[in-house]
Amino acid sequence: MAWSQDEERMLAMIERHLTDEDPKLAARLESFNHRASHRASQRAGHRAGRGREGRGAARRRPGRSTLIIAVSWLLIATLIATLLVMALRHDAAAFPV
Repeated sequence: MAWSQDEERMLAMIERHLTDEDPKLAARLESFNHRASHRASQRAGHRAGRGREGRGAARRRPGRSTLIIAVSWLLIATLIATLLVMALRHDAAAFPV
């Protein structure tokens, strides 16, 4: 949705007032806007390059939650295997041949 001329003029006036009152805040916001637009353009480029040739070049690292889930499953599998081994050894010791 496009801004009307009145809305654009009001926003520009608010921006000028904020810049005059707090130049440090204005510098921070400008830096943030620059970084945000830079990241957005990188993401757009990454999405465009998702073809066959782009898959191996820019692999994402797994997220923290993915690693936590993987470690949890590994621990659960280890616990089950340990319990099975202990149970089988106990049964073998209980019935000597």
